[in-house]
Amino acid sequence: MRLAIDVMGGDEGPRALIEGAARAVTDFPGLELILFGPRQQIEAERLRLPRPLAAATSRLAIHDVSQSVTTDATAGWVLRHGQSTSMAQMLRCVALGNAQAGVSVGNTAALVALARRELGMLSGMSRPAISTAIPARFGRRCYLLDLGANVDSPASRLVEFAMMGAAMAQQVDGIQQPRVALLNVGAESTKGSASVREADSLLRAASSLPFAYHGYAEGGDIFQGNLDVIVCDGFAGNAVLKASEGLSGMLVERVQLAFASRLRGRLASWIAKPVLKHLKQELDPVRYNGASLLGLQGIVVKSHGGTHADGFYFAIRRAMREVEHNLPERLAERYSIYG
Repeated sequence: MRLAIDVMGGDEGPRALIEGAARAVTDFPGLELILFGPRQQIEAERLRLPRPLAAATSRLAIHDVSQSVTTDATAGWVLRHGQSTSMAQMLRCVALGNAQAGVSVGNTAALVALARRELGMLSGMSRPAISTAIPARFGRRCYLLDLGANVDSPASRLVEFAMMGAAMAQQVDGIQQPRVALLNVGAESTKGSASVREADSLLRAASSLPFAYHGYAEGGDIFQGNLDVIVCDGFAGNAVLKASEGLSGMLVERVQLAFASRLRGRLASWIAKPVLKHLKQELDPVRYNGASLLGLQGIVVKSHGGTHADGFYFAIRRAMREVEHNLPERLAERYSIYG
């Protein structure tokens, strides 16, 4: 399996991304990565890798690109002037079939715009939606979309997102009849924005849907384990995601402090150490880093811009899973049934 990696644009710089990439090829012998960025800088970071990871650098190819997309670049500017950036070159590599998926920590608006141009949309889909799975009760997870690609979405696009999210749950998790809802400020039919209410009407009026539509969901419903997909515009979705990441980190910290505050608590902490370790792993946002750009004719994963090496490792893992599921083709098949 070969993936294309844009190593520019992250808050931590190329070092963390290259270390995460090296970890991935170390753990998966059949994986090859093409790193897009300045050759001299990438080679310098490869030389700084810890010894256990250094042996894997033979499977970290370098595609020398001197330009990168800045954090404040607009989608319009990138479409006009960004053809020679590491992000655009990485996406072109995927579009030409030289890599099976692409991963970037860069500017979200630029990534969405360039991915749409370079890879194109699946038939019947108008714009990409950023989606990730959020852990919920009973060991389940809930797909949330959109997470920022489309700040303000009309009703037709929310319906489109519902279709894509349901197809994702069907293909990746094997859920035959995904439970889908629209994120709203209440369950009453009179609440919410005009676009959400219109999307609700469109979904209720549909003659047949290959998923179970559950109407409106409130923020707390995301974590209850009763829904598989929750749809919203990018503004709400991004706010929910960032709040969830902050909350999970705070909960893990509070539990650790509670055990450490007293001698009896420290003893209990030692006894419960395996359980606490498991809890931390389950809630750690790092393990869920990497969001899919659904609706494209290729696989693109957006990693959190502030991620460290371990978070970028999980973003690469997400891209690998989508390649294994042949996700765009499967989404196109599912979508054509009801699109």
